[in-house]
Amino acid sequence: MDAHPLYEHRFDAAARAAKARVWSVLCAHFFQRWVRPTDTVLDLGAGFCEFINHIGCAAKYAVDSNPEISVLAAPGVVTHCGPAHELDWVGGQVDVVFTSNFFEHIPDKAMLLTTLRAVHRVLRPGGRLLILQPNIRYAYREYWDFLDHHVALSHVSMVEALALTGFTPTEVRPRFLPFTTKSAMPQWPILIRVYLRMPPLQWLLGKQMFIAAEKR
Repeated sequence: MDAHPLYEHRFDAAARAAKARVWSVLCAHFFQRWVRPTDTVLDLGAGFCEFINHIGCAAKYAVDSNPEISVLAAPGVVTHCGPAHELDWVGGQVDVVFTSNFFEHIPDKAMLLTTLRAVHRVLRPGGRLLILQPNIRYAYREYWDFLDHHVALSHVSMVEALALTGFTPTEVRPRFLPFTTKSAMPQWPILIRVYLRMPPLQWLLGKQMFIAAEKR
């Protein structure tokens, strides 16, 4: 399925601008703690490139099946249009691979494992995989409202998949962010920062998991 017309339907220019503002805060006040200034980072299934455009690091790569990825990425980001499980184009070893709201779009669990093994190959020893992903345990009502959702994953099944593909989870948050930026996610930067500092709010509103894992 070509998901890009769906994204055009779901996110108009105003929605994209709002998402970019949210991601600038998420990167600065949460995800940046996992990424060093000297790191090489790959954004897997980069979408509109909100993460890779805002994270601070030495070298940036982004892959997506959308042929417009080179336009969506900021200057300095090396982009590639192609499948997420074909990563031979990435030169050298990567320190951090990040993926957000991508694995649910993979057609089946066999391809999920294939993709995780590809990530494992490009990561340096001890490199990190950071996953932000809808958690079917808490988002079971909304999950299937999206035509391009195929694979349903909980934090438990995601950890199993990581174990099968050579990763050791170092942090697992079953409930982190709301299901979408259009749902209960605060929009003002100060409110997003408050949300990130209050785990009880995350347990109340969170329907996406966050998992950090290291390459064994």
